[in-house]
Amino acid sequence: MKMKKMKTEKISISNNEKLTLISNLSTLLYAGIPILESVESLSEESKGNVKKLLEVVKDDLVQGKNLSNSFAKFPQIFNKININILKSSEESGTLEIALNDLKTSIRRDIEFTDKIKSALLYPAVLLVVFFSVLLVVLFVAIPKIASVFKNLRVTLPLPTKILIFVSHSLTTYTIPIFATLLGLILLIIWLYKTKRKSFLKIFSSLPFLSNIIREIDLTRFSRNLALLLNSGVPITTALELTQDVVMSKDIGEAIIHSKNLILSGGKLSEGFKKTKKAIPGIMIKIMEAGEKSGTLDKSMQDIADYMDYNVSNSLKTATTLLEPVILVLVGVFIGGIMLSIIAPIYNLIGQIGSR
Repeated sequence: MKMKKMKTEKISISNNEKLTLISNLSTLLYAGIPILESVESLSEESKGNVKKLLEVVKDDLVQGKNLSNSFAKFPQIFNKININILKSSEESGTLEIALNDLKTSIRRDIEFTDKIKSALLYPAVLLVVFFSVLLVVLFVAIPKIASVFKNLRVTLPLPTKILIFVSHSLTTYTIPIFATLLGLILLIIWLYKTKRKSFLKIFSSLPFLSNIIREIDLTRFSRNLALLLNSGVPITTALELTQDVVMSKDIGEAIIHSKNLILSGGKLSEGFKKTKKAIPGIMIKIMEAGEKSGTLDKSMQDIADYMDYNVSNSLKTATTLLEPVILVLVGVFIGGIMLSIIAPIYNLIGQIGSR
């Protein structure tokens, strides 16, 4: 059993595969097909890790275990929020509704992540093209020009000497340098996967990114809280779970403060009122309206939609501002390289002309 548990803990699937799985399972349950039969049917048509997951789920269901307990064996796929939603729905007999809500939430998360990726795509392409051109210059053009300067014994300015030194180092120690760079990239990837929250907190403290990351945190917090409350999860438990989805320290502290206030008989909006720097005033107003009408879950979903719209606008603005900045920096850098090459040639021509 221990070996089996260790294997399930390492299994992961893509978000699209997860969406398809939950969507299909929800559709079959809504059609009145028993859960064990639904899982068996999906397992026969699945491949790879999805099939492995469904095989474990099928075995657990045969043994009389709940779906939430079985899904909990796959922490790489289903987080604590997913598990608590399913557990609460199983207790209230609304599993098919919870799966449908979970499907909607996963789809929105995918769309939200795609927005962020799309915003970063163009700057990333520019940087890749720039470094590709730079490597071609350093590996092909500079060595040939350096040999010409050496044969002609031209006096070189400092920028040209630095450029030739970098080119010579790269061509001489290519394997060690690239091995070191590869090691650094792999280290960054490992840190991102294992210490993702701490890794992203470093970026959340940067002035340019802090506001966007705060809006992303508020969107994810609101959406997950709405989903948990709609599934019947107690608000204190829901706040404890949503604390894990935010990166900003201020928002995390605001959630903890609100949870403690609710435990002592207060309201969610009252807790957030005392932390206005972390939570926008309009968000608190919508919470108050939801608490008065008894529809806090709907209010939190409205907040999530509002913040989602804000994030989209912020990303568009940031991308619009970032593109010309990157282009200018790339232009200045390439221009500096060209001047470092042309300056000695110009001096040489001047010396020949004076003779």
